[in-house]
Amino acid sequence: MTLQTPSFNIERCHPFPVVGIDEAGCGPWAGPVVAGAFVFLNFDSIAPQVLSLIRDSKQLTPARRENAYLQLTTPCDVQFGVGISSVEEIDNLNIANATRLAMQRAVNQLTITPAAALVDGIRKPDLQCPITSVIKGDQLSYSIASASIIAKVTRDRIMLELGKDYPAFGWAKNAGYGTVQHHNALKLEGITPHHRRSYAPIAKFIELEKSSKVP
Repeated sequence: MTLQTPSFNIERCHPFPVVGIDEAGCGPWAGPVVAGAFVFLNFDSIAPQVLSLIRDSKQLTPARRENAYLQLTTPCDVQFGVGISSVEEIDNLNIANATRLAMQRAVNQLTITPAAALVDGIRKPDLQCPITSVIKGDQLSYSIASASIIAKVTRDRIMLELGKDYPAFGWAKNAGYGTVQHHNALKLEGITPHHRRSYAPIAKFIELEKSSKVP
């Protein structure tokens, strides 16, 4: 299967500057949701070897993502921001609203005001500029793909650190997703402060824990 290569075609159809926005971590059972916002200040100044690294973050190995992150965050003609919504916000607001909030926080980290925003998927944050939803945008737009790399690498680093206190869950490898290891660790270790209690699998474990304590 041939993978889609991103371009600046979508960006060039919108007012400049354009911010690409994407998130990482909507599906996991544990950890925050993280959003990235990315702006290329000059489409023609980015070296081809850097552009060749930019793909949907899910298509990249961890090592390639880290390398792409390093190359994307060092040029002076880009801007990027990171926004995070906590587990508590996910449980209180629901994942859709918490993701929108993380996206807004990522854009607010920029020192410029975007004239247009391209958002991967259908969740639109509350911004002061026009927003275009781009389905599979991380495969089509360099700005969105770059935002996806920023978000994914940042979140993986967070889960790596959280996992040091809870090694049984394997968060360094599964990033909080519902793997067999994660499921088995829940049965052995119980719920941690980093679990999303509003998610059905975690809510089920909480109910099981409560029922097991009933005399």
